[in-house]
Amino acid sequence: MDEHNLSFLKRLLDAPGPSGYEQAPARVWRTEAETFADEVWGDVLGNSFARLKSDGAPRVVIEGHIDEIGFLITHIDEQGYIWFDGIGGWDDVVVVGQRMRIAGRNGDARGVVGRKAAHLIRRDDKKDIELRDLWIDIGAKDRDDARQRVEVGDPIVVDANFISLTDDLCVSRSMDNRVGAFVALEAVRLLSQDRPRADVYAMAPTQEETSFAGASTGSFQVAPLVAIAIDVTHATDYPEANKKSDGEVRLGGGPVLSRGASVNQKVFEGLRSAGERMGLDCPVQGSGRYSGTDADAMIRSGAGIATGIVSIPNRYMHSPNEVVSLNDLTNAARLIAEFVRTIDESSDFRL
Repeated sequence: MDEHNLSFLKRLLDAPGPSGYEQAPARVWRTEAETFADEVWGDVLGNSFARLKSDGAPRVVIEGHIDEIGFLITHIDEQGYIWFDGIGGWDDVVVVGQRMRIAGRNGDARGVVGRKAAHLIRRDDKKDIELRDLWIDIGAKDRDDARQRVEVGDPIVVDANFISLTDDLCVSRSMDNRVGAFVALEAVRLLSQDRPRADVYAMAPTQEETSFAGASTGSFQVAPLVAIAIDVTHATDYPEANKKSDGEVRLGGGPVLSRGASVNQKVFEGLRSAGERMGLDCPVQGSGRYSGTDADAMIRSGAGIATGIVSIPNRYMHSPNEVVSLNDLTNAARLIAEFVRTIDESSDFRL
């Protein structure tokens, strides 16, 4: 990955944007898209679009949701401590002791998650940790002092920005699924350099972690023939991973393809063939009911869309420190671009 693309990825990952509050990463994404796309815009849900215009050609959507899991202020008590709830799915135990970043009306406020020290908890009182038992300390003197900086409804993310572990492996709180939005735009960047015979839209929808609303409304607006959903999937190259359900998936092993109820089989075969032409041996994961991705919403949009799913291997999903491979991101964008170049007016994805 070159320095320009890596810089864009870092800015995108570091921008706070939990479901319903995606404005900051959306601005980063649209600004980058304006450097090469023919048209760039957003809608009332915060969905972002970047188009390579080809009127009359089959429409193709390449999408990765731009939101992340996070938190939201529900109460500020008399002492100035902040009580909060989750946005999206959390393993509550990983929240204890984390540093937090709150998007207040006058700028970011920093705080730490508090809990009674382990030394002071009686053995009989120990129980499973839940968010409702935790609070955030921003150093406020009292409620009025806290309200000068934050208010009920302000969004919160873990204050854990991008770092590199190696030349290839990197860490961020927001890999799920800011990397999907990144890959979608990078695929369209590649296609802008070698124009396909399709009318191509990169889409970065909102609210996947809570409702799939962005993918549903966004795909309805475009009404594509084909849509590729890009998301993360569970890597199985760490201790106690479940290979029986998730297969042999490793960081740096390449993008993963899905087969199952939310995937059009012709799109799957097209993606797999594209990978073979490129020398990529893409792992395949089966999904017998639903995929848990935006593809589940897009297949129900309008008259129906031929969907495919390309996933990025991810360690420690829905935690403050998710790990992915930069090479996997690059190869996912190349794979999708290679497949989209095969789509033209004669393409037929009916089963």
